[in-house]
Amino acid sequence: MTTPSPISPFAPAFARSEVPAAAEDRLALAWAALEAVPDPEIPVVSIRDLGILRDVVLANDGQTIEAIITPTYSGCPAMSQIEEDVGRALDAAGLAPWRVRTVLAPAWTTDWITEEGRANLRAYGIAPPGQCASPTTADGNVRPLRFVPRPKQVPAIACPRCGSVHTQELSRFASTACKALYRCLDCREPFDYFKPY
Repeated sequence: MTTPSPISPFAPAFARSEVPAAAEDRLALAWAALEAVPDPEIPVVSIRDLGILRDVVLANDGQTIEAIITPTYSGCPAMSQIEEDVGRALDAAGLAPWRVRTVLAPAWTTDWITEEGRANLRAYGIAPPGQCASPTTADGNVRPLRFVPRPKQVPAIACPRCGSVHTQELSRFASTACKALYRCLDCREPFDYFKPY
């Protein structure tokens, strides 16, 4: 069973080691239920693999499971569906009472996509994003926002089908706003590229 790693900055006020065993069991069940919730727009990856599911904690009352989610961008149309899917998964696991809390800071980044999520995107035909500078430091502190010009040289995007880096951007936007449309000049197949940010 996967446990959250590293501990999120949204952890409850008390340390996880102080959580009673029964509560730890409920949290473990909640993580297991929520790790299976697929992203509504890209069903081959879970909301955990995309980094949308930030944490699962007990609320201050010690009973209510709180699922903490962060949208991939502020206008993401899938967030209401994700909230519904989280609720259904927690209900199906018998984990009431629960609530979903949306947290906007720190802002989501493609750095939060897990390695398994990146592999699943590639297998599905979507080129995963490269690493960006994460908005948080290793100890969970938020890095200051700095505005710098984008590099003029864009890194080569590998085709998820044949692996060639001989690719070309066709459109800045693809099936969703978070993806760009590319084509491989070797195998001639079009593919989506999950834009890093």
